[in-house]
Amino acid sequence: MGPVTQEPAHHSRPRPAASRPAPAYSALAFLECSRCPGTCYDAGRIQGTCDCGAPLLARYDLEQAAALTGPDQIAARPPGLWRYHELLPVRSAGSVVSLGEGLTPLLPMERLGAALGVPRLLMKDEGALPTGTFKARGAAVGVSRAAELGATGVALPSNGNAGAAWAVYAARAGLPCLVVLPAGSPEITWAECVAAGARAYLVDGLIGDAGRLVRAAVADRPGYQDVSTLKEPYRLEGKKTIGLEIAEQLGWRAPDVIICPTGGGVGLIGMAKGLRELAQMGWIGPALPRLVAVQAVGCAPVVRAFARQADTTEPWPQARTAAFGLTVPDPLGGFLILEAIRATAGTAMAVTDEQLLASQRQAARTEGTWVCPEGAACLAAVERLRAAGWLTDTDEVVVVNTGAGLKYPQTMPAHPPLLHADAKIPSGAEAPMPEA
Repeated sequence: MGPVTQEPAHHSRPRPAASRPAPAYSALAFLECSRCPGTCYDAGRIQGTCDCGAPLLARYDLEQAAALTGPDQIAARPPGLWRYHELLPVRSAGSVVSLGEGLTPLLPMERLGAALGVPRLLMKDEGALPTGTFKARGAAVGVSRAAELGATGVALPSNGNAGAAWAVYAARAGLPCLVVLPAGSPEITWAECVAAGARAYLVDGLIGDAGRLVRAAVADRPGYQDVSTLKEPYRLEGKKTIGLEIAEQLGWRAPDVIICPTGGGVGLIGMAKGLRELAQMGWIGPALPRLVAVQAVGCAPVVRAFARQADTTEPWPQARTAAFGLTVPDPLGGFLILEAIRATAGTAMAVTDEQLLASQRQAARTEGTWVCPEGAACLAAVERLRAAGWLTDTDEVVVVNTGAGLKYPQTMPAHPPLLHADAKIPSGAEAPMPEA
């Protein structure tokens, strides 16, 4: 579907379209190409990417959104990401597909922060969401909007957790769902897809191979929407609510630094977008947090491009890491990730599997938080950034843990000693510690 109108690049006060009714639930105005400012698309129809192949971004009438609501009104609403509905794309409350997602804890990590030399360390713990990962945010908003616009089904490639989340929310909405996953993805996510009734297939390859299969399948399924990462505009809108929640939980202000695991990059791009919208509305100050993209040494296209001062990423060969969600060798939104971290004076860093797995164990034993390996990569990055002097002991740092460690049991093997029923548990220093 080609562009429908031309709009100015600045969108704090977009011109209203005569055919668009005044928003009551959402202030969504139009969709804009992320590469071609001013090239806009009708938000009232199912859209994929721009004709140039770049992702489309949802734009809102922020002046009207600010007139419709404010921090005080939002505080009085039920907990969950839909409390920000004026800044989300779903047009009516009746179209919302929900499993109670959103408003996850922002946890002080005092002991771990002290050990890492960052005493003001906080963790946004997305493991509390339905399906156990932050993918539930994007699926909730994406499925809601797909159903509202009349899609007959959704299809996507996934490294695991996104497929599981979209399958679950599609089931909630009564929509068919097709998921293709790499054979190396976590088995628990296959089970989630199947349990939710999705048509799930494994491919002997990586997510790019899964994506090619999905594109061919959608062509044969009239009405299906390809909801691959950044190939539809609304998953990003769900992910941006992480940033909105962090700002609200800090009393409508931004922290100094936000550190986010980065595969496809939707979380980081979304947070940057959401915080920028809040700043334009005057709900937070103009200074945005320094954004840090964390990847694994075995798959680090963003880190490599950042180090080379490139504007785009290049495919990463033979991608492999224990943090399977970071195995995205050729992110469609690589240029948007790079723009976001540079615009905020942020950085990009890759950590080894050994470092992230060590940080995962440290967080569990120090704070009682079993984080996913992708979230653990961020904690490993905190340690390295503090040692390098990029972080100081006065910085307020938020690490985004994107999922529950319980979904990755293979990263925390445990072999407690077996006792006979009539045995005595050793006491004191004699007691062996269970292995992990």
